[in-house]
Amino acid sequence: MQGSYLEYAYSVIYSRALPDARDGLKPVQRRIIYQMAEMGLRPDRGHVKSARVVGEVMGKLHPHGDSAIYDALVRLAQDFALRVPLVDGHGNFGSLDDGPAAARYTEVRLDRPALSLTEDIDEDAVDFIPNYDGQFQQPAVLPAAYPNLLVNGASGIAVGMATNMAPHNLSEVVAAATHLLEHPEATTAELMEFVPGPDFPSGGILVGLDGVRDAYETGRGAFKLRGKVSIEQVAPRRTGIVITELPYMVGPERVIEKLKDAVQSKKLQGISDVADLTDRNNGLRLVIGVKTGFDPHAVLELLYKLTPLEDSFSINNVALVDGQPRTLGLKDLLRVYIDHRLQVVTRRSRYRLARRQERLHLVAGLLTAILDIDEVIQVIRSSDTSEQARTKLCSVFDLDEIQAEYILELRLRRLTKFSRIELEQERDALLAEIAALEELLGSDTLLRRQVALELDATAEKHATPRRTLLMNGKPAAPRSKKGEPDLQIADGPTTIALSTTGRAVRIEVPEGQQLAAPGRRSKHDAILTTVEATIRGEVGALTSKGRVVRFHPVDLPSVPANSVQLGVGARLHDYVGLTDRAEKIVTLVDLGSDVPVAIGTAQGVVKRIVPSSLAPKPELEVIGLKPGDTVVGAASAPEEAELVFVTSDAQLLRFSAASVRPQGAPAGGMAGIKLAPKAEVVFFGAAIGDETVVVTVSGSSDAIAGMEIGRAKISDFSEFPAKGRATGGVRAHAFLKGENRITLAWVGPDPARAVDASGVVRKLPETLARRDASGQPLEASIASIGRTLVAPDA
Repeated sequence: MQGSYLEYAYSVIYSRALPDARDGLKPVQRRIIYQMAEMGLRPDRGHVKSARVVGEVMGKLHPHGDSAIYDALVRLAQDFALRVPLVDGHGNFGSLDDGPAAARYTEVRLDRPALSLTEDIDEDAVDFIPNYDGQFQQPAVLPAAYPNLLVNGASGIAVGMATNMAPHNLSEVVAAATHLLEHPEATTAELMEFVPGPDFPSGGILVGLDGVRDAYETGRGAFKLRGKVSIEQVAPRRTGIVITELPYMVGPERVIEKLKDAVQSKKLQGISDVADLTDRNNGLRLVIGVKTGFDPHAVLELLYKLTPLEDSFSINNVALVDGQPRTLGLKDLLRVYIDHRLQVVTRRSRYRLARRQERLHLVAGLLTAILDIDEVIQVIRSSDTSEQARTKLCSVFDLDEIQAEYILELRLRRLTKFSRIELEQERDALLAEIAALEELLGSDTLLRRQVALELDATAEKHATPRRTLLMNGKPAAPRSKKGEPDLQIADGPTTIALSTTGRAVRIEVPEGQQLAAPGRRSKHDAILTTVEATIRGEVGALTSKGRVVRFHPVDLPSVPANSVQLGVGARLHDYVGLTDRAEKIVTLVDLGSDVPVAIGTAQGVVKRIVPSSLAPKPELEVIGLKPGDTVVGAASAPEEAELVFVTSDAQLLRFSAASVRPQGAPAGGMAGIKLAPKAEVVFFGAAIGDETVVVTVSGSSDAIAGMEIGRAKISDFSEFPAKGRATGGVRAHAFLKGENRITLAWVGPDPARAVDASGVVRKLPETLARRDASGQPLEASIASIGRTLVAPDA
């Protein structure tokens, strides 16, 4: 009995429940994808009945029931279960609350990412093994052009062990794999710079990165997932909690059921109603009405505790490595995949080298025959049998049997002069390919570079933006048995800092202490703006479309005042719920302030508006933009401030903010700067104080964005004379040959800080130059410029 049970346990572990660490697939999933590829069910062909696929897989490869195969097939097609679905399903494949239709009603074909898993499988890239009855062959593992196990995750229960792996973003995982290819000694912390955390297909908010860090180090860890929630005005006098994303594998019906149970048991108060407005066009939208007089934030905190709106996820990275179950961290998972991919590329290259050498051998013999084709024909005509002709050809022209047989089968139309030229060209091409393949196989560096290039190409084809927002906050506290906990979130003053790369944090400044600059440079530390607020108050995000979006900073990552790091901040674009990637946040607004905010547009329009006068709406248009115009900058602008425009043709205009009277929200502003034809505004801001500098970066309009390094110049703001509003300004930069525009500009307090597109701090010129100088070459390209974080009175 002991022997039988151990055999059963091993069969479940190895052949059913656990995925292979190389291609991230369980045996049934691998057999489904391989068999569908063999059936020709490609994305460019029609769907076929799921029952047909299930029958083919069951009859040829998988010796189990059809229900198990269909369940696996359905999961491969569900976009809410897999981060990158592998099967394109047509029909009802179920939802988080309902099961799929029967196999006879649904249709399937392979999705494009599945082709990358089976790519090059016919070039001896992997081993093949017999099926269950020895009649057919099946791959022991798929070539897997991307790390599917990390991308799609896995779950399974074996005997005495289980696995539960979180999905990740494809581009982030590929970036980490590429880095490990180039730096084999990289640490887990370095890899987390590329893979900061899981990325679930349902989106949501991941709370608490300590559990993620533990999982990446040891293979085991736990964290909380929250739905994406906003407090909105659902009616003129009613506030509601609107849920647009839920934790992984949590459906709206489950949330509604738990919510009703909590209300009926009187554990949850303040709820007036709940409406599920989910549809196929707009996606998930669950609206929970809050009764008048109840704080929606306190109600939301209780929802996190009593419903699956906050759910736990435990990572247990158990996968098969060389046929043995192992618990793997992030680096181990990537290393196993990289070793597999290096072996795949090596075997494929050897296969291609052998095929090209074989072809070159035939081409060489054919060229020998064509050079003296008359004698070849004479030898063949004088032979009584094909065996005799083959023997004569070998002896007369010094050929081997393979070449002689190929010449005997040659068609007469290949004997033209043109065919000889084609063969010579083919020979040269084959020699070049053989040399390249031999060089690749002889160099570990080239082999690793080839794997990295193929990974990048795969990521470019299939990658999608991150969906899950990462928060280094704390989950909701558990309910106390001694009584109801205080659900009110402690309010208090806070400072919100926004980097030029779009990351925001809450800076906790103890009473009596000033906000200090970071002790060392780190990623994303160029500050776009800071604003004083309260933790549970409202702050406005002014966007490039000329609207203010209200949000509560309570869920922003909190950092201490003595060690501010913007790199841990949340992407404010996602935090406030902007759906248009082209819409940028240009500044933060203190909605209770009576100090006007100045707004400048790309077409040279300026406007001042008082934030405290704005209507209490979740979103509000604060400037009427003309067609094609966008907001390029905004800043707090009291009467004593000076407003500054910098244009693409190197003109700078400064004038008093007092010359622009405050207007109401619907107004379209007034003329700020007179633009030359084809010129546009690249920077707008406000300057207060004497220690102000002007930074300009020149380049060419023909260069690809982010590829040109350019030249930068820093000048003292006092060198630019003030002029009247709606004039043309003065020259701010001299162009050299090949330069025709200002690509980036900034005006603010000294010192300025520049960062590249990934947030790394880059060096600017250290000396001041005259206002019409041409600047100095930069060491690396920069994407944005901001100020450093300094004390408010500095």
